[in-house]
Amino acid sequence: MPRLVRGISLMQTGTMIARNSVIAVYMMASRKRGPIYTGVTAQLINRVFQHRNGLTEGFTRQYNCRRLVWFEIHDMIAAAIHREKRLKKYPREWKVNLIEAGNPEWIDLWNQIARP
Repeated sequence: MPRLVRGISLMQTGTMIARNSVIAVYMMASRKRGPIYTGVTAQLINRVFQHRNGLTEGFTRQYNCRRLVWFEIHDMIAAAIHREKRLKKYPREWKVNLIEAGNPEWIDLWNQIARP
């Protein structure tokens, strides 16, 4: 299980992953305590870019969820999918607490993942 540090998860192995293939579970929101979208991807930067720019149909576009407010990096997609499924079953308040434990102001974490 990855370790969460200030809203950013670090792989326990400490190994680097290619920027275009970061496996992660993530949450997007429109504002602090606003609608929350939980997703999983094998390409975190690309997927968040799509959400931020309204390039995908569905919940994030409908509810303007363009802020990356929480993410957790995984080394295997199966583990990430399992984690996402578990998170989606949890009550909203549990997700809010998870976000606020590492990102109390719900700031957009995009700059933390998109730096060159």
